[in-house]
Amino acid sequence: MSDNNMPNEQDNAVSEEVLSLNDDRRVKTLSPGALVVKRFFRNRLAVIGLVMLAVMFLFSFVGGMVSPYGEDEQFYTYTYLEKEYVGVTRNEDFRYISAEGKDFGSAAQAQFLMAQMLGKTEFDYKDVNYGVEQEGTDFYAISTGGEVIAIAYKDIVNASDGVPDLSFEAKHAALQMYTNEKTGAFSAEGQEYTLDEDGNIILGEEVMAYVSRFVVQSKVSGVAISRDFKERLEEVLDNDGTEFAYTGMDGVDHNYTITYDAAAKVWSVMQETETYVYSQYESPSKTHPLGTDANGMDMLTRLMYGGRVSLIIGFIVVIIETVLGVILGGISGYFGKWIDNLIMRVVDVFYCIPSLPLIIILGAAMDGMRVDPQVRMLYLMLILGFLGWPGIARLVRGQILSLREQEFMTATEACGIRVSHRIFKHLIPNVIPQLIVNCTMALGSVMLTEATLSFLGLGVKFPFASWGNIINDVNNSYVLTTYWFIWIPAGFCLLIAVLGFNFVGDGLRDAFDPRMKR
Repeated sequence: MSDNNMPNEQDNAVSEEVLSLNDDRRVKTLSPGALVVKRFFRNRLAVIGLVMLAVMFLFSFVGGMVSPYGEDEQFYTYTYLEKEYVGVTRNEDFRYISAEGKDFGSAAQAQFLMAQMLGKTEFDYKDVNYGVEQEGTDFYAISTGGEVIAIAYKDIVNASDGVPDLSFEAKHAALQMYTNEKTGAFSAEGQEYTLDEDGNIILGEEVMAYVSRFVVQSKVSGVAISRDFKERLEEVLDNDGTEFAYTGMDGVDHNYTITYDAAAKVWSVMQETETYVYSQYESPSKTHPLGTDANGMDMLTRLMYGGRVSLIIGFIVVIIETVLGVILGGISGYFGKWIDNLIMRVVDVFYCIPSLPLIIILGAAMDGMRVDPQVRMLYLMLILGFLGWPGIARLVRGQILSLREQEFMTATEACGIRVSHRIFKHLIPNVIPQLIVNCTMALGSVMLTEATLSFLGLGVKFPFASWGNIINDVNNSYVLTTYWFIWIPAGFCLLIAVLGFNFVGDGLRDAFDPRMKR
């Protein structure tokens, strides 16, 4: 018997060994979280999106720390620029000088012009008879009672550098000779003057003044135009020249360019000077791999800090939206009835608010109040977050309405668990997968909104950088077509970040609910 039973026992042992599950053959059961992760990483687009986001985060947060330049560090260079130095006009209108103690105002001057145009030798004004005598070309003496009280002239007596202006009598006598093309000596106030062929009025051996029809006005604050420069300029204008070189009193050589505005009848003299200015729109180089912007700042560094600002704004806005949406949506979905009706009507009101016009108005108001750029950025995040919560509130409410009738919620009620714990410890955790997907997708949308507002000048302000206000530097077609390194990298970074969030959001949606996958 024992021999007959031996095979059966051996067979049973073998069969038990075959049917037993040892460590190598044991079926591994994954947790729900592990299953989600596994499904997520099977999605190639989701993995690509995760890599894109990782690159953007490293570029923005780590890159800014290793960059040798600061966010608002500006670079300068020496360059030659043309600046308006003087404006020149040829006087074609009568000017007037009154004798000491005499008055010949604008109303009387207008009456003189009428008399001069009509060829009259006298005119009346306020019961006073004025005599008009032409003493030279475009030169008149106005008198009352046989006494000259004013002169009208077009040739101007200019005082020499550092010399007091001539008296009325000296100017009268000098212009009387000059307008009649005479030269020589003349007397005024007991002093002997000489008028030479160049229009110089000389007292003793000193040139006191000179006569010219050109009016030279300095366009540079605090700079007095020397007579030598004026004479050189008049010489060029008389010869219809357009450029000349001149060595100033400081011994520095400058080149000047002359342009004429026929409508205003003004010559504009531009001075070429070496100027220490921002290194604007410098082409990419070893020092600045992506060149510099309009403010002379390193573009690569601005991109790094701009990415940091754009990403932080995106996350903070989404956090504000989520907190408000979860609280109000959870309360609305759990309690229902009039509370649900009230909160949903508030949601409807927020949906009716025209967000973009409101943000434009608030942005203009902050511009008018000159709000600090850092405070302005905080206001921008609060406004965007406060306007974006209704969508999350409706999502949470809809999920809780379907969950609150299930058995586990009946059990929590039977156990006497507080209402707040039922909502935030039992209902909300079951909504988290949908919230994660929604928030991930919303991040890209918020970044685009911020970029749009900053591009329009309503978002992040200088000196802070964001990808949106970097693109805002392209404010004309010339910059757009010439300086590609200003806007293309910022647009590319924004594209990569938004695509990354969208890919990750799609991957999370498919991982949490495989039935959604098409």
